[in-house]
Amino acid sequence: MLFCRLSDCSITEEGYKALASALRSNPSHLIELDLTGNDPGQSGVKELDDLLQDPDCQLKTLRFLGPAADEACQYVRGIVGKHPLLLRELNLSGRELGDTRVNQISALLQDKHCQLNTLNLCGCSITEEQCVILTSALKSNPSHLRDLDLNENKLGDSGVKNLSDLLMNPECKLGNLKLGFCDMTDEGCSAVTSALKSNPSHLRDLNLSGNEIRNTGVNHLCDVLKDSHCKLERLWSVTFTCINHTVG
Repeated sequence: MLFCRLSDCSITEEGYKALASALRSNPSHLIELDLTGNDPGQSGVKELDDLLQDPDCQLKTLRFLGPAADEACQYVRGIVGKHPLLLRELNLSGRELGDTRVNQISALLQDKHCQLNTLNLCGCSITEEQCVILTSALKSNPSHLRDLDLNENKLGDSGVKNLSDLLMNPECKLGNLKLGFCDMTDEGCSAVTSALKSNPSHLRDLNLSGNEIRNTGVNHLCDVLKDSHCKLERLWSVTFTCINHTVG
């Protein structure tokens, strides 16, 4: 048998373990295996990923994900040397991703198997339009991410507004958000503060440094920080006088 399709078969972690064991005992024939639409969990992914490292394994193609997310996996693996579904932290800072890579990474982020806690996309030349795509992906799978670094991208007010919609999602658990030097003005800052008012319980660290935030944005931030429900501990490089506690 050269090809086996087991997509959308409700295979769980236990099934993946059994499948990996069977392929180890008779590894020489199967070259393509399609497992998209199943739920392997971390241990299932690791079982089959370990199998692929076996020199006797002849599998050339192993699909967990759709085509775009699979391309993202290959790209990430080429950088960090590990399957991204086994990662909790992904650092792609300083890499100019472009539309194709942003679309691929977004497809990966919205897949239920992706459980990243930390995502660093600092200095990746992400535009407003690309930020909308990324945010849409994060909205569909928001519960795992805790730290998001988008410093030094060209998000603009439009991109920041979309991120603010993510912050309003009650399933969003972001504790650390970096939006420094992102071409934001008072308009984007007001969107962020509005989101913090509606869902104030998680964000602890917010970087808005290097943006054109003036009186209107500062006043909105002051209002948020006066709110007893606000849990912010650090607000980076916004200089104003109405706050005297734990704000940098």
